[in-house]
Amino acid sequence: MNNQSALLSRRTFLRGTGVALALPWFETFAKSGRGVDETPKRFVSIYHPDGVGLPLKSDPAWKDWSWFPRGGERDFELTKVLDVLEPLRDNITVYSGLSHPAARQVHGHSNADQYLTGAPIGGQGPYQNSISLDQVYAEHAGEFTRHASLVMSTNGGIGGPRGAQTQSFNREGRPMPAMNRPREIFEMLFVTSSKDAAAKLARSKSALDFLIENTRSLGRQLSKHDQETLKQYLDAVRDTELKLEKAQRWIDKPVVEVDGRNLHLDAEPKEARLYFQTMYELIYLAFLSDSTRAATFQLGRENGEGPHDLLSLAVGLGGAHGLTHQVKKPDGWKNLGTYNRYQAEEFGRFAQRLKDTPEPTGRGNMLDNTLALHGSASSSFHLSRNYPLISAGGKNLGFSNGRYLKFGKGNEENQAGAGIDTDAGWNGKIEVEELPLSKLFVTILQRLGVETDSFGGYSGTLSRV
Repeated sequence: MNNQSALLSRRTFLRGTGVALALPWFETFAKSGRGVDETPKRFVSIYHPDGVGLPLKSDPAWKDWSWFPRGGERDFELTKVLDVLEPLRDNITVYSGLSHPAARQVHGHSNADQYLTGAPIGGQGPYQNSISLDQVYAEHAGEFTRHASLVMSTNGGIGGPRGAQTQSFNREGRPMPAMNRPREIFEMLFVTSSKDAAAKLARSKSALDFLIENTRSLGRQLSKHDQETLKQYLDAVRDTELKLEKAQRWIDKPVVEVDGRNLHLDAEPKEARLYFQTMYELIYLAFLSDSTRAATFQLGRENGEGPHDLLSLAVGLGGAHGLTHQVKKPDGWKNLGTYNRYQAEEFGRFAQRLKDTPEPTGRGNMLDNTLALHGSASSSFHLSRNYPLISAGGKNLGFSNGRYLKFGKGNEENQAGAGIDTDAGWNGKIEVEELPLSKLFVTILQRLGVETDSFGGYSGTLSRV
């Protein structure tokens, strides 16, 4: 039996009971058929709506609650908004001065659709999007995995034009529906569609019950290192499965009308936090099992209520969208900054999880071979400029971290558009120079192994990255 047949038999064997468990990479199998140079390269994009807090430098809140760091490329200082990422300082890069030119005078409520595409969809009228960054990579890497990509959001589905609830768009520019129910995502990753699988699971406390004997048998073929990897992996899957019910309760809470304008979920803060962490854990498991190498997770839609608006409950605040409209009220900048800090904290937790997991091929850890992007298509109060962006990982892909990279001219201290709390800013005169975000996307694609020199209508890579 050749090496490829052995690999396929391994996969088929573990699907034989009606439950599919895609295993992590093992050094045993890597040595037998897939060399160390074939360590998976992964990409994930996390999108958060509504931008970030950018008070004026003259405001006392600027010292602690302005999102962007202060200082130079290497000696930058993180404010209270991002200081939760300090333990990962050498693994992250913060960017300023990047945006999509076609969106710079589009209201932030209408700009999320183009975050990963760069398409000139405009703020009104005819609508035509283009392929998103993750799907370009999915076309390249999807043949090696069970799922070409994993598309997730808190709100689920696709939303509507200029109100997308998904980051992902196919080659024709059509939105790809996002999944938002942890149980459904888990079952997509680990449960087959056989008719008796559901019945078996209904009688079991865990999907893993049907795989224990199979994995024990497999374990006897593995090295001691891989046996420990298998044990840790099964523990992680089981732990995630046990969290699913509580996380699912959060998304399933009935939506009730409060004041005729805003929708709220009757959810507990601990459930909101658990939901967020469980969704991140599902991405981690999908990567660990090499079920996919491309993922997106959108934390709600711009100008939208619903599940994502209550993620801010996790830090004791009201609706997330409303925080951007209340920055001039007492503690307004602090409240928005606290919510942005929570978003950064959970992103950091995910990045640390990847960092703590060695690659079976021996090429560093999972974070070294993953480029994780976290950002928004708005900066201050729905202003579609100077996107707040963080990338983590990618050391083995050629990314040099531990830096704060400023691009463009005239906004080195991020004061253009700062301090606004009305819609007057989004269509104001552009007085500073920013570079196309598409140039960073070309850089990312090339380092993921995609042969291209252009994206979203722009050619060339981004220098210094």
